[in-house]
Amino acid sequence: MKVIITGATGMVGKGVLLECLDHESVEKVLVIGRNPVDVRHPKLEELIHGDFADFSTVKTQLAGYDACFLCMGISSVGLKENDFKKITYDYTLSLAKELFPLNPEMTITYVSGEGTDSSEKGRIMWARVKGKTENDLLNMGFKQAFMFRPGVIIPLRGIKSRTKAYQFIYDYFMWLVHLFKAVAPNAVVNTTQVGKAMINAALYGYNSVIIKPKDIIQLAEK
Repeated sequence: MKVIITGATGMVGKGVLLECLDHESVEKVLVIGRNPVDVRHPKLEELIHGDFADFSTVKTQLAGYDACFLCMGISSVGLKENDFKKITYDYTLSLAKELFPLNPEMTITYVSGEGTDSSEKGRIMWARVKGKTENDLLNMGFKQAFMFRPGVIIPLRGIKSRTKAYQFIYDYFMWLVHLFKAVAPNAVVNTTQVGKAMINAALYGYNSVIIKPKDIIQLAEK
């Protein structure tokens, strides 16, 4: 399986990247980003691309892939809806629209969030935008599409969150996260589980297109 990953410099994307590089069924990984990742591996190829609003100029490099793991994201804190939508929706759909004609049999996974609003009509801005992103990806026509809503994520393998508020919690309140995990084991996942779940969803499929924490745990164990 040959895979594409976006957002590989972020916490979730980095976790997915490391699991792909370790997995025997993944033979090649293309990371698309504005900046290089701090990883070197024989399977890894990087495509540094500055304009995420337009992937037409690099589409010849996007053909021949079996899966795309869309892990690019940003916190909505302090952002106006148009700015959040540009990064969350516009950039994601810009890539997906180039990928589909080239790889119609591709599996795509998208990192959304717990509480995403599939109706696109709720009061919470980020949930509406995520909901529209999910819906449009699901309706695009890919062979398989899975929307990951992981909720609370524990970073493993030395991975750090690029969101300062989240990393502060991990640095000083990880005991509280683990306590929550003990009380609600199916509500918390880690970056390794997310990565393995994406790979297994692409390889074996799943009985739901909305992948919640419990589903991630089950998929990771396949």
